[in-house]
Amino acid sequence: MPLIHILLAIGITFIWGTNFVVIKWGVTEFPPFLFATLRFTASALPWVLFVPRPEVPWRTLATVGLLLGAGQFGLLFLAMQHDITPGLASLLMQSQAFFTILLAVIWRKETIAPLQVLALALAGVGIGLIGWRTVGRADVSITATGFALVIGAAVAWSIANQVVKGVGRVDMLRFMVWCSVFAVPPLLLLALLADTPATLLAAVAHASPLAWLAVAWQAVGNTLIGFGVWNWLLTRYPAATVAPLSLLVPIFGMSAAALVFDEPLPAWKIVAATLIIAGLTLNFAAGSLVRRFAR
Repeated sequence: MPLIHILLAIGITFIWGTNFVVIKWGVTEFPPFLFATLRFTASALPWVLFVPRPEVPWRTLATVGLLLGAGQFGLLFLAMQHDITPGLASLLMQSQAFFTILLAVIWRKETIAPLQVLALALAGVGIGLIGWRTVGRADVSITATGFALVIGAAVAWSIANQVVKGVGRVDMLRFMVWCSVFAVPPLLLLALLADTPATLLAAVAHASPLAWLAVAWQAVGNTLIGFGVWNWLLTRYPAATVAPLSLLVPIFGMSAAALVFDEPLPAWKIVAATLIIAGLTLNFAAGSLVRRFAR
């Protein structure tokens, strides 16, 4: 991967990492499914009126919209309302890298080197440490419900990655705009099932400027720019090369949460983050060796 593309990916991980602080601002004032509905509505409108539909089947657009909307962000926002802190959510969401690579091997028959398997296992220990903290422990950072919801969100993201991988080289900005259209109906339905219409209208009517800024950043910064560039990279490089870069997200996420919310960083969180980042580093080293010997 050229340096410019590596820098693009790192820039996206910075956006996604600090975005967990923005999500917490949003779910503090909006019910989680309403917040997700507003996010994807702002990602679709008014852009869909001016942006041509990409040459992608309707079924693909609807599938990715459902996976990213109700799957990834619906579950993540629900977890972050009460069951997991922003920094820890940013770390746990990176389990998507393991699911993405596993699905790439099973679904697309991509190959990974044995050293890369070891690297992912090392990072997996870090994810396992987070899960262990939820078992029989009164840790305010995460509950068992929060752990399950975020893992579910990560699985949905990884499946979406595989669907996007099969799209090929299309205009990803147009792709994300049109996928967002299909994310709105299921999220709105979930919002109406979780809360009464009066509750949803009251939340919209009384939301602060900060909450609306959170919606705008979710739509433009995180969805259109973030996923647009990320999916563009996924269509050009193997999932085993791109997906592990997302493991940088918790570095930015945990740092931002500590700065903004004074989220504590006990030893177990630092150990978990260290294991995950060590796995990322080893994965890239292994990938470089594979490419060198393949020449």
